[in-house]
Amino acid sequence: MSLELLDSAVRRVHDFPKPGILFYDITGVLVNPDAFKFCLDKMVELYKDAKLDAVAGVESRGFVFAAPLAEKLGIPLILIRKKGKLPGDTYSCKYALEYGVAEVEVHKKDIKKGQKILVIDDLIATGGTLAAAKNLIEQGGAEVAEFFGIIGLPELNYEKALAPCKVTTLINYQGE
Repeated sequence: MSLELLDSAVRRVHDFPKPGILFYDITGVLVNPDAFKFCLDKMVELYKDAKLDAVAGVESRGFVFAAPLAEKLGIPLILIRKKGKLPGDTYSCKYALEYGVAEVEVHKKDIKKGQKILVIDDLIATGGTLAAAKNLIEQGGAEVAEFFGIIGLPELNYEKALAPCKVTTLINYQGE
């Protein structure tokens, strides 16, 4: 398996969600068992010896990759969800979007002081959502060990937004 397989499975959707945007859609990876397996195998290879305490998946496509990795590593899965989706006490963080403001939450009981947590999303663009996830984790006294995404759009400067944390992606695109 190779990056060519992954690249061929990523769907490119022009003018979505608005004109002028090229959207990189990982659903093509999910319907291709070989491409999905490639992603999971690479993730296990990257993190099997990382001494992580938990994996956090960002709603909703991040869950798809974070859940099997957490199971394979034998560590907890933490869900970072949109505001209002989690019952009980939560940490919350608002962040700016291109077209407004969003808010994410995590259960307070899921974050343990001192944990090292890998945060996973399907695609990393500006880093705004992941920076908000980091804020949630830090509110609980834990730390982000690293950020991981299947796809990276480095021209949108996510590494600067997420510094000093390490950011790892499987494949990067430069505005095709």
